[in-house]
Amino acid sequence: MTEAPDLVREPGAPKAAPGTLRPDPETPAAVSARGICRNFHSPDGRELLVLRGVDLEVGRGETLAIMGPSGAGKSTLLHVLGALDEPTSGTVRIAGRRLSGLADTEVARLRNELVGFVFQFHHLLRDFSALENVMLPQIIAGAERAEAESRATAVLEQVGLGERLQHRPNKLSGGEQQRVAVARALVNEPPLLLADEPSGNLDTETSKRLHDVLFALVEDHGSALIVATHDRELAERAGRVQRLVGGVLEPPD
Repeated sequence: MTEAPDLVREPGAPKAAPGTLRPDPETPAAVSARGICRNFHSPDGRELLVLRGVDLEVGRGETLAIMGPSGAGKSTLLHVLGALDEPTSGTVRIAGRRLSGLADTEVARLRNELVGFVFQFHHLLRDFSALENVMLPQIIAGAERAEAESRATAVLEQVGLGERLQHRPNKLSGGEQQRVAVARALVNEPPLLLADEPSGNLDTETSKRLHDVLFALVEDHGSALIVATHDRELAERAGRVQRLVGGVLEPPD
């Protein structure tokens, strides 16, 4: 695998022990949020209230679809739940671990080991093969290269790409690239998987195949899944559906 120290660790820095950040076994929730507000300021100085006191809890093995109009704040909520963004107020716990008060390095490590992300656009590294892309979260977590390769290979085989390990993204179809992204998101077996319009850039048939893979892997790995989507068919595959309207998360359908 091509060495990428800027993506993996500083040269000479010690490796973290793999798998030392594990979920609290006494905490059934993969993620819980209380009173989440997120405000932004527009260029003209106006305050934009995107999230207005969101409460949410999703247990391990549960699936939740969040629907709502464009601009409702679905992506913002996923970013806050996954530690990509900080709430203006409120608290988030991932697998029992409270995010507020953690140093940036601690948040980054927690995000890598306890959260998986799948976005509408796969964000694969174009100069890396499918295998190398999926190995990266393991290497960042401190796994030895042989262990990371073995684990990444196994997950890629689970998503039906065992024959495409050495292909770079530009040699893969859109659906195959998204399956690589799903494998990358789950390679560390995180308790929480967040998917933001994961099939929004795919045709109907390819989307269905991706959804089949996504839900099968979530069930196999026991991760909680929160998916933000406009796709009613995808949403109806989740255990519960909630709408985000006006910055407020409505009760389940």
